[in-house]
Amino acid sequence: MAVIRGTKPTRAVLIALKRRMKVAKTGHSLLKMKRDGLMIEFFEVLNKAKTVRKELVEALLIAEQRLQMAMAVEGTVAISSVAYSLQKEPVIQLESRNIMGVVVPKIAAEAVQKKMFERGYGIIGTSAAIDEVADAYEKLLDKIILAAEVETAMIRLVEDIDSTKRRVNALEFKVIPDVKDTIKFISMALEEMERDNLVKMKMLKGKSERKAAAEEAKKQAAIAAEATAKASA
Repeated sequence: MAVIRGTKPTRAVLIALKRRMKVAKTGHSLLKMKRDGLMIEFFEVLNKAKTVRKELVEALLIAEQRLQMAMAVEGTVAISSVAYSLQKEPVIQLESRNIMGVVVPKIAAEAVQKKMFERGYGIIGTSAAIDEVADAYEKLLDKIILAAEVETAMIRLVEDIDSTKRRVNALEFKVIPDVKDTIKFISMALEEMERDNLVKMKMLKGKSERKAAAEEAKKQAAIAAEATAKASA
């Protein structure tokens, strides 16, 4: 029996422990529901992460293939020149959203996919291979941003699931059993004290009754002796 240290076997403590037990059981039930809900959300995000990762790898392969083709057509110098002509960098906006009490990031980027005339390099002096490379890498950047959002959400969910599991286990295997054992211990101690008090009260009552009977007998004896003395006179 794992009794909580320093617990005094009193009725006030017993009442407080019963309230604590009720709160612990309610908290345990709610945390289990939260854990199960987080697990469902995690598997949904995991499936999305797998899809995004697959699309990201495919986009990367396409971008590299088009880059190699453009380098073969235009040359390394022309590709570098086009890369440096970028006039406006994508603006990343970081927000947040709530999943079952877990705050996860929501990442958005403006102006990732651009129209041909918005890319900053001359359209006339470049081939279609350059346009295809730019388009492929813009799509790749979109996938990278989405992957960052999804995988960060997955990490946050894993961390909160782990934390919730530890709290559920602590309540289920430590707090609730200890409180239950302590309630049992105090109840038994109070019952023992009540039995002892009952025995003491019976003993005191018996002693009082015997004393009263002795005093009554003494009184009756005195009355009888007085009556005998009067009769003799």
